[in-house]
Amino acid sequence: MSTRTAPAGAQEDRSMRHRDWMAAAEEEYRRLGALLAELDAADWARPTDCSEWDVREVVAHLVGAAESTASVRELRRQQKLGRALRPGEADVDGMNAVQVRERADATPEQLRLDLVDAGTRGVRARRRLPGLLRALPIPFGPPLGTRPLGYLTDRIYTRDAWMHRIDIARATGRALALTAAHDGRIVADVVGEWARAHRQPHRLTLTGPAGGTWSAGVGGEEMALDAVEFCRTVSGRAPGAGLLAHPVPF
Repeated sequence: MSTRTAPAGAQEDRSMRHRDWMAAAEEEYRRLGALLAELDAADWARPTDCSEWDVREVVAHLVGAAESTASVRELRRQQKLGRALRPGEADVDGMNAVQVRERADATPEQLRLDLVDAGTRGVRARRRLPGLLRALPIPFGPPLGTRPLGYLTDRIYTRDAWMHRIDIARATGRALALTAAHDGRIVADVVGEWARAHRQPHRLTLTGPAGGTWSAGVGGEEMALDAVEFCRTVSGRAPGAGLLAHPVPF
């Protein structure tokens, strides 16, 4: 197990539970809304680290993803259309393509308002999922295999929104709001999953407001980098070597 030494001022390091993820999801949509409100017309057309999408298309995806969490009917509709649009590919890729294509004519202002609405409804629906349903095993395919539904509705949707806020801030040169209490806990969860995946001795030092130090075993690889860059690396947005080449899903 990788143990953490938290930076001064950070919350006590502990695993996030369902209620914590829902609070984080609410806060993430709030921060996304604040960031999008700062953008000018040119910003919405800027390319992002998501090679197929500019900023407007990233937001279109976020709106569609939030809509899929707000309604089981909408989730199934997106899955069906996605399989037809991207046959043979993972469901998530097809759904992403549908989310962006269906909002190709939406204005930035409409997308911004739609994200507020869909994000609110989506978190409400996710929060109400009973524990037995969240524990339901779902086959995600490689490399994830079978995971509980709650892994998707708690972790992945929240991480996805968080990472796309980073994508948008980087693309537009806007300041990225980071705190230990919010971003630090998301980063800590990513580190935990990364460490469980590779199970090798290590000492990882992440800098910045969302950082901390984690270690496991002795004599392992020592790494030091910015906390956001660590997450960009394990998400596949930046190249990684050694233990940093082990991916974490977002």
